[in-house]
Amino acid sequence: MKRLFTTALFLMAVTIAFAKGPKNQYVRIKTSYGDCIIRLYNETPKHRDNFIKLVKKGFYNGTLFHRVIQNFMIQGGDPDSRDTSKAKPGAELGNGDVGYTVPAEFRDSLFHKRGVLAAARDDNPAKASSGCQFYIVEGKRFTDGKMDTLENTRLKGFKIPAWQREYYKSVGGAPHLDHGYTVYGEVVSGIDMVDRIAAVKKDERDRPVENVAMTVELLSSKECKQLDAMLFPGNK
Repeated sequence: MKRLFTTALFLMAVTIAFAKGPKNQYVRIKTSYGDCIIRLYNETPKHRDNFIKLVKKGFYNGTLFHRVIQNFMIQGGDPDSRDTSKAKPGAELGNGDVGYTVPAEFRDSLFHKRGVLAAARDDNPAKASSGCQFYIVEGKRFTDGKMDTLENTRLKGFKIPAWQREYYKSVGGAPHLDHGYTVYGEVVSGIDMVDRIAAVKKDERDRPVENVAMTVELLSSKECKQLDAMLFPGNK
């Protein structure tokens, strides 16, 4: 009887373990320049959930990376870029939206390192994010001197933590955007896609001369669990 009870408890524990969902949600962005996989941050739930909602609707499919600046970032998600009448060659893009914004979610632990996903926005005083437009940082390396200058100018006295400074010096990013734009995810695979798109030929508005369309999809629960196990092997 005792053995049967123990076996039942074991089976229950296994069932519960498999029933639990992944700790993180991942998305795949597919382009003609390759694919990348992005982990959405749980620390920014409003942005995470909004992005997931739009991806489920297929909102981003067919939209363009309409603004690219090498050694800085690639920007996309403007719904107007899907409209051939508004996205003719040479037309200015970047003004489309979904009729709402997302409140800023700044976190000291999240910064504009190379490969992060962040929300675009206009100049609103609350720094609320666009409901749909985003960018992925390609970035470049910064010296201590350049970061000192940024702290006194663009960052208005905000001090970049030492550990983040080391990352900006060794790997790169865009520190001048910290605490100004919400970071809510990061590329965990396929950063070379970002590099290739950032290097394309573009016009005077930084729009690629040849359209770079995207498809965005949610990874399955199984795929997310596999990535969690690979990226966070110590977490159960």
